[in-house]
Amino acid sequence: MARIKPQALLQQSKKKKAPSRISPTTIILFCLIVFMVVFFIFSAYRHFSHRSVNTEEQIRYGGRKGLSDLKNTDVPKYAIIHTSKGVIAAELFKDGSPEVVDEFIERCQKGHFKGMQFHRVIKHYVIQAGDVHSIGPSEEWTLKGKHYSQLDTSVKHEAFMLGTSKTKHDKKGFELYITTAPIPDLNEKITVFGRVIKGEEVVQEIEEVDTDDHYVPKSSIGIMDVTLEQKL
Repeated sequence: MARIKPQALLQQSKKKKAPSRISPTTIILFCLIVFMVVFFIFSAYRHFSHRSVNTEEQIRYGGRKGLSDLKNTDVPKYAIIHTSKGVIAAELFKDGSPEVVDEFIERCQKGHFKGMQFHRVIKHYVIQAGDVHSIGPSEEWTLKGKHYSQLDTSVKHEAFMLGTSKTKHDKKGFELYITTAPIPDLNEKITVFGRVIKGEEVVQEIEEVDTDDHYVPKSSIGIMDVTLEQKL
């Protein structure tokens, strides 16, 4: 057998150790992997930074969720009205008056009703809380003059309904009306968005206070706060 010369062995060794060329497919695959890694890191950064901003906003606004972020099952179903005469609990008609209920809940969360006064009380008719200087449906009702014996007693016009004026509300304009008797043209004047289910005796006690000729209570009767609940 012939022996291989040293120079031939050296040349064969160099050929074996020489690096092989990288194929275009390998280069493309490597670039794709790098792109996917960079895209994943960028997406993760955006997600957590956006989450951080939302958390800061919730802390800034007292941790309250916006109504648009709440599921339908999370929307409060009851309003607890704490008055100087006692507590009134009302069921909210979310399905019947969704926009008004949403506005009412937002105003409750902002403390709109704290310190609000019952500034007009019409016996056997309605009690009204809100801006003392406002002129609402109850003012028109008093000017017309009502006769209780002639009132319609249909369910939609029954007593102890919670409502507000149909006029566009400004910062002070969300009035609260609680009927104390059936009212025939109730739906023409106010939007009914709830019904008193507990505390009817408190409503009646407010109704019986002494008033002047303009149906303004002679003694101060106010709302201390309104809280929202899922269950009673």
